[in-house]
Amino acid sequence: MKKISTLLFAASLGLSSLSFAQQDPQFTQFMFCKQAYNPAVVGTNGSICFDALFRQQWVSFPGAPKTGLFGFNMNAGNFGVGLTVMNDQIGFQNTTMARIAGAYHIHIGPAGILSIGVDAGIYQQKINGAYVPPQTLNDPSIPNNNNPTGAGSPNLNKMSPDFGGGIYYTIPNKLYIGISSTHLGGETLVGGSSQNSNGVYSGYKLTYDVARHYYIMAGYNFDLRGGTDALQTNVLVKTDAASTQLDVNATYMYKKMIGLGISYRLQDAVAPMLVYKAPFGLRVAYSYDITTSKIKGYSSGTHEISIGYCMKPKDKAKTQSHWNTRFFAE
Repeated sequence: MKKISTLLFAASLGLSSLSFAQQDPQFTQFMFCKQAYNPAVVGTNGSICFDALFRQQWVSFPGAPKTGLFGFNMNAGNFGVGLTVMNDQIGFQNTTMARIAGAYHIHIGPAGILSIGVDAGIYQQKINGAYVPPQTLNDPSIPNNNNPTGAGSPNLNKMSPDFGGGIYYTIPNKLYIGISSTHLGGETLVGGSSQNSNGVYSGYKLTYDVARHYYIMAGYNFDLRGGTDALQTNVLVKTDAASTQLDVNATYMYKKMIGLGISYRLQDAVAPMLVYKAPFGLRVAYSYDITTSKIKGYSSGTHEISIGYCMKPKDKAKTQSHWNTRFFAE
């Protein structure tokens, strides 16, 4: 435990330049928060939808990641609009993202929708140089670790604009495929332990490179038992050009209401999942990641729960007018 905690902390604060691979949060239930990866998703199901998700990664591991997400999206004719807010905490690091999305929908054939979307918002990165991982006090490999107060340790608290874009094609409730990118600006955030009036850092200096991330997602629903049940399949490929991850999922939906699924993240975890979809638009899902990587000996797995609700807008009543035959002109 001490070795892993020390490595996590020293790898970030012991260097003058930080660039973390796969900075964006990961979700086992990625199929329920697609707009977090691709802004072109917003509005494509024709409903007003709300989504919330919480992920507690590597339970019992000190400083382990905790991630929360809230999403909203709706259809407005040939357009979709949405909002995504995420917070990701891991030890000394706290990342907050908030983005507003807009998409233009092109209807293809009787049911297909091709959507082109962009999003814009803010990206905030906080690094607490005074954070001391458990069992690492007085470790000379960590800057200022021998000072319990953390005095003189490097810190970072910066905010920058954030942009993304994507393309998405779907036949609702049947198939989808999309490609997108987040953090197109690729900002570099700078902070440190002390700064004079001229803006020069006299102590430790931190630079944090916000990496562009690229996503490919796809899914297909197979109707079973005459359309009563369904097998839903989903794939997500994500990369920042430094490392790549693959997530695959298959979920059997009994009467399209109660689901039992399994997900696999390459070289990381296997995750069973339970899903319940109510007839009035509510969805609740729970998944548990069984860690398969080397950290499995220090972790009790990962919990993830999501709640979603979608409602179809009421169609406007058509106004009709009729002539009364009593008043026909002669």
